[in-house]
Amino acid sequence: MKTQIVVVGGGAGGLELVRRLGDRLGQQAFDVILVERNRTHIWKPLLHEVAAGALDANLDEVGYGRHANRWGYRFFFGALEAIDRQAQQVVVAPLLDEDGAELIGRHRIRYDYLVIAVGSVSNDFGTPGVSRYCLFLEDREQADRFRLKLLNHCLRVSRALADDAAAPAYVDVAIVGGGATGVELAAELYNAAAALKHYGLEVFDERRLRVTLIEAGPRILPALPEKLAEAAKQELEALGVRVLEATAVTEVTQGALHTAGGEEIRADMLVWAAGVRGPELLQRMDGLEATRNNQLVVLPSLQTTRDPRIFAIGDCCYFKPEGADRPVPPRAQAAHQMAATALANILNLIHQKPLAPFVYRDRGSLVSLSRFSTVGSLMGNLVGGRMAIEGRLARLVYLSLYNMHLVAIHGWLKGVALIAVGHANQVVRPRLKLH
Repeated sequence: MKTQIVVVGGGAGGLELVRRLGDRLGQQAFDVILVERNRTHIWKPLLHEVAAGALDANLDEVGYGRHANRWGYRFFFGALEAIDRQAQQVVVAPLLDEDGAELIGRHRIRYDYLVIAVGSVSNDFGTPGVSRYCLFLEDREQADRFRLKLLNHCLRVSRALADDAAAPAYVDVAIVGGGATGVELAAELYNAAAALKHYGLEVFDERRLRVTLIEAGPRILPALPEKLAEAAKQELEALGVRVLEATAVTEVTQGALHTAGGEEIRADMLVWAAGVRGPELLQRMDGLEATRNNQLVVLPSLQTTRDPRIFAIGDCCYFKPEGADRPVPPRAQAAHQMAATALANILNLIHQKPLAPFVYRDRGSLVSLSRFSTVGSLMGNLVGGRMAIEGRLARLVYLSLYNMHLVAIHGWLKGVALIAVGHANQVVRPRLKLH
């Protein structure tokens, strides 16, 4: 019987891990399996571009089935429902069609080693009305939904202006959360609005877009140095974004946000991008230790604290290095580094070697304000500590992060080829995806 290594979740960390495991072990006496609830993968930091129409996900997504065939692992389409630690089995939820009819019943997959890499979901902090009235950007489906709603509102305003050029018609978007997602989405919306006049909405431009960005903390982009955060704020305000800092949202109703200061912010589209947490199901993982934020607690080896055969990586795991003030942040770079450590330690367990501790190396943070600007900081020996960067250099580094992701999940040969194709597509592709 083959040794089965099951990875649940095909995000940045999970997909890289199964590629490398399949490449190393897939042709031997091992069976590497990916369980994922989506059929395709798109890099999560790009979802704001998909939402604004600046990126065509159909061209940039990765099909798990074909990727699995290329790299020697097996892909199971389905959602994690539970695990049975005693039987060493993953329970996969029934697969339903659009009408709710059951296509595939609940089933189990045996594992010898299990890696949970299910990512994160938005954290509403218990705020009333968020789940009912707000849009989220957690996956491709939600980004597509946002884009279609945005285009419909732009069409509504364009029609009103065609009838009366002086009509007070606007598309109002309110974004809660001044982290990277909220800031990048706000800037990308203005880029999209400026281009719509080339796609049949001749009387619509960025002047008809009104975006409000609300942050509960004292400033936007808390992960960046204060100087860079202030530069980003000024850039957003120059575009037309209304930036509200130290403003907590206490309730969401249909078409409106209500703040602790008593203000009602009305908008056509309400977006929640304020913080992340692990999926609720991680609280029911057969006794595995989880935080109040639904993250699985792991040891320095990235093994869960109560089962050495189960690892957790990426946003869904909680690891606080010894002597650190905070746990490892939920970033793509952390998931990438964790995938490398999980790979090494699974191989070490197989070959009965000592396990390696995970060491997080903060490479810095970068935030893209679409074509308008990029700000961020680099860290490490390369720059001798922390270095603030802006403008063209920051944009080049930001783009290189996605290129590194392509190499990580496709290997050097295909990764470099896709990078070259991507550059060509920037010239021949339409600027916006409007369908």
